[in-house]
Amino acid sequence: MLESTSPNFSDELSNIQNIQIITYQSQYQAAIIKLILNIQQQEFGLPITLKDQRDLLDIPNFYQQGNGNFWIALYREKVIGTIAAIDMGDRQLALRKMFVDPNYRGKHIGVGQNLLHTLLNWARNKNICDIYLGTVDVFQAAHRFYEKNGFTAISRKQLPVTFPTMAGDTTFYQLKLK
Repeated sequence: MLESTSPNFSDELSNIQNIQIITYQSQYQAAIIKLILNIQQQEFGLPITLKDQRDLLDIPNFYQQGNGNFWIALYREKVIGTIAAIDMGDRQLALRKMFVDPNYRGKHIGVGQNLLHTLLNWARNKNICDIYLGTVDVFQAAHRFYEKNGFTAISRKQLPVTFPTMAGDTTFYQLKLK
């Protein structure tokens, strides 16, 4: 059973079909930063700051170039999830910034799955062949999620030279689309 401190959370779950996934819009930038930093710092205790993620201050120029993009999951105008793709060239993408508010996680809600499907549909429409991602060891639920969605664990040495590694990444995955 999903628990929350929100008194009307059961009402929210009954209206979950009202979740929208949209491409990045600047009016949500502060909420995106807050969501991501809260998950990294508060939930997982990672010593990551906004200084370490300057990409969040310039999403259009960092993510929305070439075949890249950035999507937001919204519920009643509240940012509840994010996912991004960086165009690495050679029909390859790097999956980045997949975060879902803890109150909206789980297969019964499907926010993470819908975000990933949005990115995968985008990739297929752009004739992308491979998607790579890097993550950290403490995101064990994320590892299971990626594996259930067809991603295969690979070593750092198997990453393309164009893969934008993050300093803290310790675990890497690849999904072959074609």
